[in-house]
Amino acid sequence: MSSKIKFLIIRFSSIGDIVLTSPVVRIIKEQIGNSEVHFLTKTEYSFILSNNPNITKVHSFEKNLTKLIAELKYEHFDYIIDLHNNIRTRIIKNKLQVPSFSFNKLNFKKWMFVNFKQNKLPNIHIVDRYINTLHVFDVTNDNKGLDYYIPKEDEISLPNLDSEYIAFVIGAKHFTKQIPTEKIVEICEKLDFPIVFLGGKSDEVKSKKIIASLREKRSNLNIFDGCGKYNLNQSASIIKNAKVVITPDTGLMHIAAAFHKKIISVWGNTVPDFGMYPYLPNEKSVIVENKNLKCRPCSKIGFSTCPKKHFKCMADLDSTYISDLANKLFKN
Repeated sequence: MSSKIKFLIIRFSSIGDIVLTSPVVRIIKEQIGNSEVHFLTKTEYSFILSNNPNITKVHSFEKNLTKLIAELKYEHFDYIIDLHNNIRTRIIKNKLQVPSFSFNKLNFKKWMFVNFKQNKLPNIHIVDRYINTLHVFDVTNDNKGLDYYIPKEDEISLPNLDSEYIAFVIGAKHFTKQIPTEKIVEICEKLDFPIVFLGGKSDEVKSKKIIASLREKRSNLNIFDGCGKYNLNQSASIIKNAKVVITPDTGLMHIAAAFHKKIISVWGNTVPDFGMYPYLPNEKSVIVENKNLKCRPCSKIGFSTCPKKHFKCMADLDSTYISDLANKLFKN
């Protein structure tokens, strides 16, 4: 055994899930003496971790599992903390043959909830469940919340805006998590403060359509369109400097929680009961969801279209309630 106690944490994807593992990294580093933390993720997500001072080395996985296992064997890890727990991670654990502790994904209970609407899930946030994976090491939750580290080169300021704005996340990976265009227009036309839209390249058409519609209703509304203009770290910088964040169930929602922002999280086909609502141990975000639908949740992830064709989980939300809430949080 090396002089350091070497841990390998595994979480392959995706943005939000990786951000949610950050307390585990910090707790190991700060509470287990002489520890060294390595992290294994997919190559496309490694940048999220590369600036974390609690991580000694980020290992990236593309396609070649045999090559990856050889690289990991060379490190001589003492423990594996498997926070992904799938077939690939089981192969890795089997090949490395070191003590491992695995996260229970509760897939059967999620399946029962989605398909039969029987909610047997524990009332505990996924972060706390991640931390419970470390129980044999006699560590405790420090209640500091999530971490997200932005490289200096990605810290940005917006033209004609300071910290007095609302960040509005209009994008999401799956359509059934996205706030509909018409609903965003309804919310924004009642906001009293500058707005910054955030989303990827695929959201540029949507943002332009929203802004065009808003200009017809309120020509003096101060809107900055950030969709497709910034990488994730730069978008995180915009989130960090916002006063209020309106967001669906996305990675940026969890990044907003890492910066302890005032968050209004808007839920479509997924539900907070899955345990992945904004993690703010000493504060509270505001959750907006339609609880009057028997079809929710229809998926633990999301769909490209509403399976029922009505999309009432988003369409029936009260836009005035959301905008009034945002204005109130901004003023306070």
